[in-house]
Amino acid sequence: MAKLKDIRGTGIQFLAEDPVIYKGTWASAPSMNTARQTFVAYGQSSSLAGAVNGYLGPPGITANNETYNGSAWTEVGDTPAPNAYNQGGGSTTSALITGGDGRPANPVLFATSLEWDGSSWTEVAEMNTVIAEGYGTGASSTAILVTNGRAAPYPTLTTNSETWNGSSWTDTNNTNSTGTLRPLTGTTTAAIATSDQPNGTNVEIWNGSTWTETTNMSNYASGGASAGTSTEALVTRNNKTESWDGSSWTEVAELASARRSTGNGNNNISNNTTALVYGGETDPGGAIVATTEEWSFPPTTGISLQEGDMWFNSASSTLKAYGTAAGITSGTWSAGGNLNTPRERWGGTTSTGGTTAALGAGGDSPVIASVEQYDGTSWTETTDLNTARGVSGGGSGTTTATLVFAGGAPPPSPVVTNNESFNGSAWTELTDVNTGRTESKGGGTQTAALLYPGYVPPPTTARNNFEEWDGSSWTELAEVNRGRSAIGAGTTSPTSAVIFGGSNPPPVPSPTPAETSTETWNGTSWTEVNNLNTGRNGIMSFGTATSCIGAGKDSSEGLVEYWNGTSWTEINELGTFRNGGGGSGTSVAGLVFAGNPQPGAGTATEEFVAAAAISTITTS
Repeated sequence: MAKLKDIRGTGIQFLAEDPVIYKGTWASAPSMNTARQTFVAYGQSSSLAGAVNGYLGPPGITANNETYNGSAWTEVGDTPAPNAYNQGGGSTTSALITGGDGRPANPVLFATSLEWDGSSWTEVAEMNTVIAEGYGTGASSTAILVTNGRAAPYPTLTTNSETWNGSSWTDTNNTNSTGTLRPLTGTTTAAIATSDQPNGTNVEIWNGSTWTETTNMSNYASGGASAGTSTEALVTRNNKTESWDGSSWTEVAELASARRSTGNGNNNISNNTTALVYGGETDPGGAIVATTEEWSFPPTTGISLQEGDMWFNSASSTLKAYGTAAGITSGTWSAGGNLNTPRERWGGTTSTGGTTAALGAGGDSPVIASVEQYDGTSWTETTDLNTARGVSGGGSGTTTATLVFAGGAPPPSPVVTNNESFNGSAWTELTDVNTGRTESKGGGTQTAALLYPGYVPPPTTARNNFEEWDGSSWTELAEVNRGRSAIGAGTTSPTSAVIFGGSNPPPVPSPTPAETSTETWNGTSWTEVNNLNTGRNGIMSFGTATSCIGAGKDSSEGLVEYWNGTSWTEINELGTFRNGGGGSGTSVAGLVFAGNPQPGAGTATEEFVAAAAISTITTS
C-alpha cells in the first residue's frame, strides 16, 4: 500500500474527471485509397507522406503509389512493376525504394532500386546486397539508410546495412544482430533500429559509422512503424505505442486500430511530437486495411499528468494519485549485467533491494554451490554454499541476511533438506526442513520464511507440503489445495502469500501441462482465487501477496503477468525469453536472472521498472 510520504506531489487538485496520462494522442485521419501491408512508406512529416507497392492480400501485390497532403490521399505515378517487402525512404517529392520480392507467388528477391522525383520513377544503381523485409529511412532520395532483412538465397537473415548518396550504395558497419521487419527511423548519420524478428525487443543506435545496442523496448514491435530521430522517436505495433527519449522507452497512448506491417510518416526529420501510421494488417493474419491515424503532442485536451500528482475526483468522490506507488499497468524491461556462471532452476532471494541488490545461490547445469551478488550493474562471486543445490531450492531475505533451503542435490541423492543462512560473508548451517523437495520456491525473511510445494521423491510426485520457518525451526502448516512444482510466488509475511502456475499434480501426464491456478494464504488456510491468463511453469517471480510479478514461459514467449491481489493482467514481455531463473525485488522495481533459454542454462539479467499509473489512494 502506498504511503502518503512516498508520493512526491504535495498539492491536491479538485477535478471533475481524471487528467490525461499519456504524452500525446492518436486521432483518425482520411484512409488510403488502396489498403495494403508490407509496403514502402516515405514522407517528411505527418502531413506529407507516401505509400508505394505492397501486398493487397488475394489477388496479390501492387505497383500503386499514393501521397498524403494532410487532408487526403491522392494516387500518383505507379512503379514499373508490382512489388512487396521492399524498403526505402525520402520525401513526397524525392524518394527511393529498393529490393523486395514478389510474394506470395514469387519469393525471389528483386535487385531494382527506383528513384521518385514527385511525378515519375527512374531506375538507379542496385544495392550491394539485395534484401527484402528490411526497413529504410532518410530525408530525400540522395540520403537513404537501409538495414537488416532477408538476403539471397531466400530466406537468409542478414545484418547488412547500406547507405545511398544519390548515385551509389556504400556498405557500412553491420548491425549487431540479424533481423527482419525492423522499424527504422532517423537519417544516414543518426538513426534508431527497433524491435525485430527473431530477437525480440532489442534496439540499436546508428551514429553514422557504428551500431550500438541500447535499452530494449518493452513491447515486441517487429513489422511496426517508427517516426522521429535517434534521440526522440515513436514506435507502434498492433495497438501499442512507445516513446523514446534518448535513453528509455515509455508506453504511451494506444492506436485505435490495432495492426502491423504499417507505413509511417515523419520517419526522418523533427521529433516524436507528430507522426502518421497508415495501412497494415490486423494481427494475426487478419484484414488488410487502409486506416490512417495521426499522432499529436501535447494532448489537445485535458491536463497532462506528472508522476507524483494527486487530486480529488469530485465525480467519484475518490482521492487519486499518479505514480508507481499507486498501481502497475505496465513496465519497462532493460538488460542488466550478466552472471559469471550460467545456471537454471534456482530460487534467488526476495530481496527488497529493487534492481540494485540481489543474491542467487546454487543452481543447475550442473548442481553447484556457487553464489553471486548483484549491485545493480554487475554480478560478483561471493562465498559458496556449504551444500550444493539446484532445481529451485527456496530462498528468502536480503543480500546480507539470507536464508537458502531445500532443492535438488547432486546425484545420486534426489533432494537436500539442508537449511543455511548468510550474513554477507559466511554461510551457517541451521535446522533442516521437514520434507526435502525440488522445483520449489521460498519467500519471507531470514527469520520468518515460507517453503512452498515442489517435487518430493519419487521425482514425479508433486506434493502439497507447505512449511514455515520461525528463525529456529520448520513447522508443517495447512497444505495447499493443488500439489504442484515450479511455481511462482509472492510473500508479504508468514501470514500472507500467493502462489501460482506450476506443473500439474499427479498423476503426471506427458508432456506435463502447465497450471493456471492461483492460491492465497492468510496464515491459516489456502484459498483458490482468479487464475493466471496463461498456464506455465518455471515461473520467475518477485513481489508480495498483493502486488506480484510472474515472468517467463519458454524460448519463444516472454510472458509477464501482474497480480494486484485480486486478478492477473498481462503486461510487457521479457526481452530474453526463458523460464526457471531467479527473481528478486518488488513489483515496482525487480529483476530476473539466469534461467533456461532452451537450450541450456543462461546468464542474462533483466531489470523491471513499473510504469506510473492512476490509482485510488486508500487509507489504513
